[in-house]
Amino acid sequence: MLDYRFVDGTRLASVLEALIFASPEPISWEKLSAILKESEEELELDKKTIRLIVDQLNERFEENDLSFRIEETGGGYTYVTQPRFHPWLSIFQHENAYRKLSQSAIETLAIVAYRQPITKPEVDSIRGVDSGYILRQLLEKMLVKVSGRADSPGKPLLYKTTAYFLKHFGINSVDELPKPREIDEILKDDDMAEHRRLLMERQMDLEDQQAQELFDDFSENQSDADKEPKNPTE
Repeated sequence: MLDYRFVDGTRLASVLEALIFASPEPISWEKLSAILKESEEELELDKKTIRLIVDQLNERFEENDLSFRIEETGGGYTYVTQPRFHPWLSIFQHENAYRKLSQSAIETLAIVAYRQPITKPEVDSIRGVDSGYILRQLLEKMLVKVSGRADSPGKPLLYKTTAYFLKHFGINSVDELPKPREIDEILKDDDMAEHRRLLMERQMDLEDQQAQELFDDFSENQSDADKEPKNPTE
């Protein structure tokens, strides 16, 4: 089965590789098996067989020193960059994450992730401020979803994290989130400290650049104003 070829000579592994590559979201082994069975009825692929084929693909990627591999995350298979390339990507990844999610959004998302399912009034109570706008943002970003209504006065909506949340943070379930007691250790990690330092330096550079641009614009406008002819009557 691992060496299976279709009528035109195409290898089964290459078809799986193409399907995983083309899928915008992690694709489950059940979906992969169903797609292949539509074209070849005799193909009966179980989870173990697909896992073996993925392992073969990853071995080939490694042998050719490619920068990516296939991993199972967010409930399915998807492409990720090799860990050894992370130092070069760390600044981009952290800047991108902070640009997409504000501090308030990260705070609210953490509350939902650790206390789900949770209502808006409960989130508001923990944060001490109204979280309606932030929750709408998280809904739009597909990081949280409505999972029903609470059995309490007013029947408020319940919120929980989504499959996209798992993909966004590279985990398979919320059980993989760090425990509260582990968070301090993570924040004290040398690599995390280095990333925070680089981000702060980058932010300061941007602020200095913006301040310089504002100063240059002001100086230019002031210079133009000085060049204008004065009214003799003034």
